[in-house]
Amino acid sequence: MIYPKISKIVVAVIALSLATSCNSNVQTAPLKTPSSAASVGSAKRIVALTSLSADIVGILDPTKLVGISDSRLFDQKTEFKNLPRVAEGRTPPQLEKIVALKPDLVIGASGFHDNVLKQLKSSGIQTLASEVNSWEGLQNLTKEIATTIKADPQPLLDRYSKMLANPPQLKGKALILAGDKPITSPNAKSWAGDMLAKMNVANATADLQGSSAFRGYVTLSPEKVLQVNPATIILIDTPQPGAVDAIKKNSFWAQLPAVKNNRFYTFDYYGLVNPGSIDSIEQAFQKIKAITP
Repeated sequence: MIYPKISKIVVAVIALSLATSCNSNVQTAPLKTPSSAASVGSAKRIVALTSLSADIVGILDPTKLVGISDSRLFDQKTEFKNLPRVAEGRTPPQLEKIVALKPDLVIGASGFHDNVLKQLKSSGIQTLASEVNSWEGLQNLTKEIATTIKADPQPLLDRYSKMLANPPQLKGKALILAGDKPITSPNAKSWAGDMLAKMNVANATADLQGSSAFRGYVTLSPEKVLQVNPATIILIDTPQPGAVDAIKKNSFWAQLPAVKNNRFYTFDYYGLVNPGSIDSIEQAFQKIKAITP
């Protein structure tokens, strides 16, 4: 087995609409404006249940953020250091902690935080269920939050546009390996797939449809991997050591030109599979651009 822990990540994350650690948000459709969203410019106390929404609010107007869910992405963010955590690790958000913060808006992930958002709404607290699986979804979420807190989204939107400048000139197809038991890879209907498209990188599985239970991802047989014949392989990083060496020694993967030519790269889960935060998205873009053509 090459990545025994990656598949667990894929199951835990993609099955929950790609929301991980109970606080990050990756969904499978552009943002839809929910009828329960707070009225324009009315939100002054926001609890963000996803790392992405917390980061966006923090950039647009940090004074409006009163609570977040814990995330390793915030370890180095001093502006979030003293914010109350309404969820830690893989535990679900705690309703009592959220209510105690007296928010007038709670932002969660559609399909993952539905239950807690429903309870909050029934208590009279406004909610916003977000979905981000594409660049358009990221832009829409940013605009939606900016409108709700009466902030200017343009500087952040300009920051997004800057990320797309100077795309890489990779030759051949790139395969993102999100899991190996089974072999799992994102197609065009995922955050990772849309990100590669925005960078003009040919995604080896962009147009494939499969039996995967996870929307936006396909399950591949070894034969299919050989058929798509990726020139570059991008491995989703895992705490388990020796993953790259295991690839080199594995008889199946060793057949691929990407492995023979030492064209495989490890990427952090945040940024490429799960947007996580604006910084992690930028870092993923920079790393793609750094891949040798």
